[in-house]
Amino acid sequence: MEINIGETHIRLTTDLKSHSLEDYIYSIRADLKSHIAHNQDFLHSMKPLKPKTDDLSPIVERMYESSDLCDVGPMACVAGTVSELSLDYLISCGSKNSIVENGGDIAVINSRTVLCGIFSNNPVLGNDIAFKIKKRHKPLGICTSSGKMGHSISFGLSDSVTVISKSPSIADGLATRIANGVNGEDSQERVYSGLETADDYDDLFEGVLIVCGGNVATMGRLPDIVETSDFDLKI
Repeated sequence: MEINIGETHIRLTTDLKSHSLEDYIYSIRADLKSHIAHNQDFLHSMKPLKPKTDDLSPIVERMYESSDLCDVGPMACVAGTVSELSLDYLISCGSKNSIVENGGDIAVINSRTVLCGIFSNNPVLGNDIAFKIKKRHKPLGICTSSGKMGHSISFGLSDSVTVISKSPSIADGLATRIANGVNGEDSQERVYSGLETADDYDDLFEGVLIVCGGNVATMGRLPDIVETSDFDLKI
């Protein structure tokens, strides 16, 4: 199932036969747009901000919190936060197995093993590998940032940086923050720089995968990486 509302592009797999996720997404997007209308700095800042009021909607509050933890602007966390709140909504409706993918930022709870493709468009790594996510009963976030693909702003040179965290909102912010740190004279130096950045936030994630040129690096605990069929995304 696909849900497309403005900048939100959801691909959904769920065990629920009926739900009102589309209506829920409309409501949280309305809350976010209302906050931005009165706080333009929230939209444009590339650094964490302090909220001017305690009366915040769940999506706005989560974005403030995650951006503060990850040292990025609030909008760097928006896609992962939408995925996270959408998954929370489905869980509240009784879901045990749902995958919410929003522009490459994934929130998942799975009652069976699932594969999550790793798309880096890297000539060495290719696009025919995936994380093998064993069944689990708690939500997980898998979010990716790139200095070469997609619409998000990145100040780094990575092919891809994928972060796995218990919070998809934090995973989104950290993917941006770590990808921003992937810089240097060559791909090896860039990867080392990205690892140094990731090390500053190791209490917030379970694992990080950095792909840059001919170098691949990991930190923390990642799911098994397995070979799968090649896939292509319309970017």
